[in-house]
Amino acid sequence: MIVDVEHTTTAEVGKRLAAIREDGGVVALSRVLTLVILASDDRVEEAIDAANLASREHPCRIILLAVGAPTDETRLDAQIRVGGDAGASEVVILRCAGELVEHQESTISSLLLPDAPVVAWWADEVPSDVSATPIGRLAHRRITDVTQTDEPYEALEALRASYTAGDTDLSWTRLTRWRIQLASILDAVDPATITSVTVDSPAEVPSAALLAAWLHRRLEVPIDLTCNEPGTALTAVHLHTTEGDVVLSRPEGDVAHLHPAQGPTQSVPLPVRTLEECLAEELRRLDADEVFGEVLTEGLADVDFTACVLRS
Repeated sequence: MIVDVEHTTTAEVGKRLAAIREDGGVVALSRVLTLVILASDDRVEEAIDAANLASREHPCRIILLAVGAPTDETRLDAQIRVGGDAGASEVVILRCAGELVEHQESTISSLLLPDAPVVAWWADEVPSDVSATPIGRLAHRRITDVTQTDEPYEALEALRASYTAGDTDLSWTRLTRWRIQLASILDAVDPATITSVTVDSPAEVPSAALLAAWLHRRLEVPIDLTCNEPGTALTAVHLHTTEGDVVLSRPEGDVAHLHPAQGPTQSVPLPVRTLEECLAEELRRLDADEVFGEVLTEGLADVDFTACVLRS
């Protein structure tokens, strides 16, 4: 069911939502959190689709806030989605403009589930200080995605400078399968034999710098980040050992190739993660990701990623 409510107030939206829930038998008590999404108009449906799929694992109330221009007429338009149009969630889309742009916190506060944690997700733009924004101050966890910005590495540096426990970024979440596979390899390779590591990636893929920083903190060996392949995802990690190179490569597709220093090449599943998979993973935890925080704030300083930054 989709209900449009134009030129309204959040109080009216709350009443309509309660009435729809009562008439349809949808019980809000089953919702485990409130997911607040901030997205531009052209990303609304993509963000909602990803959140709906993630909500099948984490039932929640989704509030999407699309902010217009502060110079436009002050107004609030809403759309409520429940049932099959909302996955395992209740979805409220709020489009605000004018004076409401400066009052985002009060715009959504009455729609938050009582006594439930709040997770905020910036679907495209990344604020310079996420935790200091009106929505960021409300949220227990704050999810960004620097790959959606025009200058991902600059956005990553800003995130590093303003990092607060509870912040995370989907460029880190996309590394989960890589880190699992590499951890398995490191269990079989004597770390003392590793002399250096090379990470291959296309330019403007900040996941590569985060992976390099994670490996450097774990192995304490020189890290070389090379960015000369076209594409949008990591392509290979080379562990240079005294017994030869161990290479995990995924040039394309969902299958990677593990080339040990000695022995036959092995095929391992390593699919590119979807947006909804990454979002669902981040919704599984409401505590701070301490490993990400350490990699971002401390490990990134040890990685030279200047060659991976495209200059206009």
